[in-house]
Amino acid sequence: MSELICRKSETLKGDDEVEKEPEKEPEMPTKDLDEKKEKEVKKSSMEANEGEEKDAQHEQENSRRRSRQSSSAYFVQCLVRVVFGCLAAVACGILYAAYLSACHDRKFWFSAKQELEREISFQGGSGLYYYFYKHMLSAPSFERGFYELMMDNRTISGQTINAVERLSLYPEVITSFIYRYTNSQDFVEPIYFYIGVVFCLQALYVTALFVCSWVLSGTWVAGMLAVSWYVINRPDTTQVDHAVPLRENWALPCFSLQVVALTGFLSNNIRSATEMFCYLTMSATTFTLLLIWEPGHYILFVQGLCLFLLDSFDVMPTRKMDDIHKVYLSSLFLAYLFQFENTSLISSPLLSLQIGSLLARHFQQKMKIGPLVARVMKLFLHFHLVFSTSITYIYLVKKLIPVSDNDFILKFLEVKFGLNRTTDFVTNYLLCQKSLQAPSQDLFLRLTQASVLPFYLLVLAVCLLSTLQTIYRRLSGEPMKTRHSLEDGRIGEQPAVIYHVFHSLFFGSLALLFDGMKYLWTPYVCMFTAFGVCSPHLFMTVFKWLKLKSMHPVVLALILSTAVPTIIGFSLWREYYPHVLADLGELHEIHDPDMLELMTWIRLHTPAAAVFAGSPQLLGTIKLCSGSAVTSLPLYTDFNLLKRTEDSFQVYAMRSAEDVYKLLTAQKTNYVIIEESICAEFTRNKGCRVKDLLDIANGHVIFDQEEMYSVSKHGRFCHEIKMNYSPYTNYFTRVFWNHSYHVYKVNYVISFQY
Repeated sequence: MSELICRKSETLKGDDEVEKEPEKEPEMPTKDLDEKKEKEVKKSSMEANEGEEKDAQHEQENSRRRSRQSSSAYFVQCLVRVVFGCLAAVACGILYAAYLSACHDRKFWFSAKQELEREISFQGGSGLYYYFYKHMLSAPSFERGFYELMMDNRTISGQTINAVERLSLYPEVITSFIYRYTNSQDFVEPIYFYIGVVFCLQALYVTALFVCSWVLSGTWVAGMLAVSWYVINRPDTTQVDHAVPLRENWALPCFSLQVVALTGFLSNNIRSATEMFCYLTMSATTFTLLLIWEPGHYILFVQGLCLFLLDSFDVMPTRKMDDIHKVYLSSLFLAYLFQFENTSLISSPLLSLQIGSLLARHFQQKMKIGPLVARVMKLFLHFHLVFSTSITYIYLVKKLIPVSDNDFILKFLEVKFGLNRTTDFVTNYLLCQKSLQAPSQDLFLRLTQASVLPFYLLVLAVCLLSTLQTIYRRLSGEPMKTRHSLEDGRIGEQPAVIYHVFHSLFFGSLALLFDGMKYLWTPYVCMFTAFGVCSPHLFMTVFKWLKLKSMHPVVLALILSTAVPTIIGFSLWREYYPHVLADLGELHEIHDPDMLELMTWIRLHTPAAAVFAGSPQLLGTIKLCSGSAVTSLPLYTDFNLLKRTEDSFQVYAMRSAEDVYKLLTAQKTNYVIIEESICAEFTRNKGCRVKDLLDIANGHVIFDQEEMYSVSKHGRFCHEIKMNYSPYTNYFTRVFWNHSYHVYKVNYVISFQY
């Protein structure tokens, strides 16, 4: 049974196997089909993937081509902008120089006059500088002429001076060198070459303002608008019209180049090569400014204060501030050497500020970290350290090193700000100079009529508020962005803009105190205003404050930054273009026959070794036209010359003939010139007449019910000497006179006649 069961089970298993065999037969083709299908699917998927990869590659290639095309198009667009902007800047400079030349020729009839009349046209005593240019050309060699200037005993009577150092004559030295060694004498007269160089510098001035506004705003339209405002406000932006050789006409173009280089250096997102170029330009122009302009270190001190605030508020990179310190210190050192060890540079406030800042930064290396309150406390401590160190340094230098007598400047400032009163002639004489008085309201009326002042105040207000916001963020610990987009709406986060805000505030404050500072402030008002109205960042900043949502603010900012300057430019062209053409068309004749007669007489009838006394402005012209020695010069930064001017002015005081004679002979005077315009001066501002200042200084004044009266036992010298009676005729002999001038010879052999 068991075997049967086993067999049956085997047969059953065999049957099952037999039954399963026909089922296995169709399995092979299905697997093949599946494999084929899988292969086909894989193949199709691979083909699809390959197609997708090819499409992706095509898209990448297309995107690369598009990016290349867009980058090339952007590069071409930027190149076109730069080329057109540079052409516009150069064109503005050239046209302005041609405009100045034409106006100068029509104002003085320069090309139609003789050499003597041309020299007389240099007004305000500025012709003194042109004399040294003539002297350098008349010398046998350049080296001989330079040596004679360094050992000059034919300018100020009884003194041997280094005229190059004392009068800052490097512009004349360099110009004469170029004229001599380029053989320009074969093509142009010396006076035309000299004036041409000054006008070229003015063209450079205008070009620098153009570029500065362009760099700040990003569009050269701002440069065009800045130049337009500069030309329209020419009476308040330059003195080149009436006094070509003035030091300011050489120095201010150099300062404008320095400001442009500093603006580029402070800007973010500039290449290293561009930054190095700006650094080198800034170094060269800073040194040149210190070399050719005696008050240059005071101007750079104000600029240094602006940069000191930028560094203290941590709104500029520390590395750049270190580089600026190097520029100032190296320029001061080189200027000290080239100005024959000028001690005034050692005691200058610019150097003291740099020393104080460096020492304070060394002791406060963690000043720019910490919470808001701690940083504010550290900031006040930093200010205290810097300024106390600076004041201590100046005090020690004046005690240890013999520095030129500049105490009269401090005395002048005390009286200017009402901290003191004085009867000193020098101080009161300086206070009565127009350039050192407060500007009149006419300045602001002219700027308002030209539409520059209202826009300037708006632009300054927006930039100042944005700057204060940036300073608060930095003191609160927020990091400063290096890249700024238009959507940010933070114009006050750009270091260059912050610098120009402080620059405008400081120089604007000085311009409110001293009328002469308007020639530094007004050109930058034109530049800064043009930048503001053409900058979309400024409009975007305002829209961010207003939270504008009715229209896309970026689009509106771009529209306004184009429309506003266009409207302003059109209105300026419509109103002022006829006036500019009228200036070129009108022929003025500024002729002074009395001055011409006086200079002709001096040339023909006085010895070459004669010494003249008179007003500083007249003596500058006498020195230019005759080469004779004089008792004083029109230089208001030299205390010794100002004291000599006071002695020469005693001819307008109520002094005896003997007293005046002693003062004049002490200066080795041969001829004294009395000007009718000073002797018979009548103005509403009675306290600023020369004779009033002399009466106050000499104690010849009494006050009665706030009225000033001059009282002395002697009559006024300039009136009494015209009477031709003794003792005046014993000491002086009249040798020439006309309606404006009376020339008296000082008698060294006195014959008493009664």
